Amino acid sequence: MAAIDNDEAPDRETLKNAVRELLQALAEKAPGHSVEVRVPPYGAVQCVEGPRHRRGTPPNVVECQPLVFLALATGRTAWHEALAAGKVAASGQRADLSDLMPIATPTGEPLDELGDD
Repeated sequence: MAAIDNDEAPDRETLKNAVRELLQALAEKAPGHSVEVRVPPYGAVQCVEGPRHRRGTPPNVVECQPLVFLALATGRTAWHEALAAGKVAASGQRADLSDLMPIATPTGEPLDELGDD
């Protein structure tokens, strides 16, 4: 997060690890299988309660670039702003993650560890 704050690109391994940890935190915050959140090339999770997706393209999909996901997950960018700017592709009735973001502090610390959940 320090690199991002300094307008620098984080190294690839750090970015990958941050995205994967925050995706896992999202899946823990909103357990379920009705929405697939994709952050290529680093990962994807299924989350949010509802009908379980089994085969083919899921009916509810959210996809964005890694730096956009980090900005959303840490509250640096609001969901509606990223969606309006075309930085997030969201399809399906359950694909609105605005109530689930942020999932970490601006420095990247999980909110649940701070008791802010």
